[in-house]
Amino acid sequence: MIYPICVDRQQPRASSDSIDLYVRTYYSLLRSSGDVRVRALEEAHLYSGSSLHLGAQDPEPDLAAFAYSAGRLPDCMPRIRRIVMAQSPRQFRAAGLPIEQWQVVRTRGRRRPLRWDGGTTLAAFIASASDIDDLIPIVTAYQLEWNKLRGQLLAARIADVSDDAALAEALGDAAAVVRLRGALGPRSNDILRDMLAHECDLFVRLLDGSFREYQRSAKRWWHAIAPSMPPNRPVYFVSSNSHSLVNLLGGYARMHKDEIVGFLRRHNVEDLAPRYDAAIAAGDQGLATNILYYSLRAFIHEPGTEASARMLQVQEFDSASGVRSIPSPGKIDVDAQIIELSALKLDRLDPRVHVKGIERLAESNAVIVNIDYPLGMAAYHHLMAVATGVDELRGIYVMGKAATLNGRVGDVMISKVVHDEHSANTYLFKNALVASDVQPFMKYGTVFDNQKALTVRSAFLQNREYMDVFYRDGYTVMEMEAGPYLSGAYEIAEPVRHPQDEIVSLVDHEAKIDLGIIHYASDTPYSRRQSLLSKSMSYFGIESTYGCASAIARRIFTSELNRLDNP
Repeated sequence: MIYPICVDRQQPRASSDSIDLYVRTYYSLLRSSGDVRVRALEEAHLYSGSSLHLGAQDPEPDLAAFAYSAGRLPDCMPRIRRIVMAQSPRQFRAAGLPIEQWQVVRTRGRRRPLRWDGGTTLAAFIASASDIDDLIPIVTAYQLEWNKLRGQLLAARIADVSDDAALAEALGDAAAVVRLRGALGPRSNDILRDMLAHECDLFVRLLDGSFREYQRSAKRWWHAIAPSMPPNRPVYFVSSNSHSLVNLLGGYARMHKDEIVGFLRRHNVEDLAPRYDAAIAAGDQGLATNILYYSLRAFIHEPGTEASARMLQVQEFDSASGVRSIPSPGKIDVDAQIIELSALKLDRLDPRVHVKGIERLAESNAVIVNIDYPLGMAAYHHLMAVATGVDELRGIYVMGKAATLNGRVGDVMISKVVHDEHSANTYLFKNALVASDVQPFMKYGTVFDNQKALTVRSAFLQNREYMDVFYRDGYTVMEMEAGPYLSGAYEIAEPVRHPQDEIVSLVDHEAKIDLGIIHYASDTPYSRRQSLLSKSMSYFGIESTYGCASAIARRIFTSELNRLDNP
């Protein structure tokens, strides 16, 4: 049995008073059956002191906060006046919104299903309460900074928004113009004209946000995956992304390197062709392979070619390698892959995942279910949907991005303690992964194990005062999924729901399910340095992503081989 344990020390505070007030404010207002004006949320947002919006109360625009928000909203956002949130198409239809006929729109920094009516209404699917905690602060920050920018541009009497010199004079320097245009994307001139023409005055509405509907949504997602699952097979569950394990195990990029390199030479995407040549010349095969993996998406979408045909070619190759992809099952934007260990082709595997005796995997009946990691509490719902849908769950492995309070972008953090804001629990567990599993694949970044992680409700819903409390207690990793996954792991092993506001030991949990959690640093909030997602290219990001994924694959292979040796 796994029991909550008591120790003679006080747990960290679950939140700060100002953050609590902000959360209570928007959940209270969203209970309304009608539209809620975002201006009603601005005061609570301003005084929350969010570390991602340090300039919220300043009269000058906070371009970092605006860039972060704009990157997580669709390009049509300047035309939007109303955002409607719900959990299923049925709820939208009941509200008179025929979203099936609307245009699918995406963002650069969030995987959230969105539909646009072509006018002023945006429909956003929410997979858990975390989507609300994420979207509301983003929209509020966007509106605040849009209007501050508008006021500054109007005061400067900008006549031509394409005049970078005039914009630099209005915003303070040329670097501000670069950041602003990066935030607005290729349509920056059109959006700036919209900004001068009207203020941002948004409305939001929540149609439903019940726990039951979140569970139904996750169940619908799993039911769309289940027909592709071989029956009665033990499962290793991985939450990572839709490309790392597929690239490492499917082999398409390595087997088609000449085509991808030829594409890079034709287009020199992000100046990668000479970087690939330099890696080959230096004998750095790992970096060269990582560049191929990174370039595959751009290769699929090469101008003048049919992207769907190339994508089908890649998926058919991967399927022949034992990796079947299921995009957006159940119309939920959490892709999945089913990987049969016995069907893997050894000559197509990345050399970094080879372990002693790997040829014996042909005798295994186990499969890997890899999902594109969900946001926040959606992780709990999706894990529980998988756990109730399979006969045996042998391992749970989580790989994701995190902010680090003491490392650099591209470093890797492996935690053994996680404090979860959702449950207010502090989870203690034995991590199946250690630094030596990843460090051999890292040339630039550093790997830190034995860390303590904080699972936050939202990137915006924490401030410097709040972070200082945890930092003094040794918490250096901030992320959004580990806590919900650990709550799910507790319920998979126990006949009761996870507790609340307790210290919970999962140390004995490894006897039932192998448990590995690993993060790579994408942000450094104390220094507010540029995040990994906002850079055009980062060797650190490629290296740490595939270093972590290689460690997880090797752990699964080794565990399964041990089972074959000791049935």
